[in-house]
Amino acid sequence: MLRRFLHAKIRDIRISATRLEYEGSITLDKDYLDRTGILPDEEVQVLNQETGARFTTYVIEGEAGSRAVELNGPAARLASVGDRIMVLSYVLLSEEELERHKPTILSVDPQGVE
Repeated sequence: MLRRFLHAKIRDIRISATRLEYEGSITLDKDYLDRTGILPDEEVQVLNQETGARFTTYVIEGEAGSRAVELNGPAARLASVGDRIMVLSYVLLSEEELERHKPTILSVDPQGVE
């Protein structure tokens, strides 16, 4: 039996742009993706710490070092520039894999990646 567990979390990031006229997704700085193992096109859950909104979308890779955290398409209506969010990805694990699993947590401060 496989069960779903947290794979990675990016926390303490702020929305840098919203673009309603787009097909929908979240653009994230490549450095954040590399540090957490989250992949382009991967499904993620986004949690807005300011409003409590939670939604699912997929990742678009942003330019490395850009600190991009951009909501595109309909998701752009669920946050404002400056809102603090968390991005979570999940993984399916067997009982044997669970014993070795440890989620990756990345905290980002106002000056950059910790």
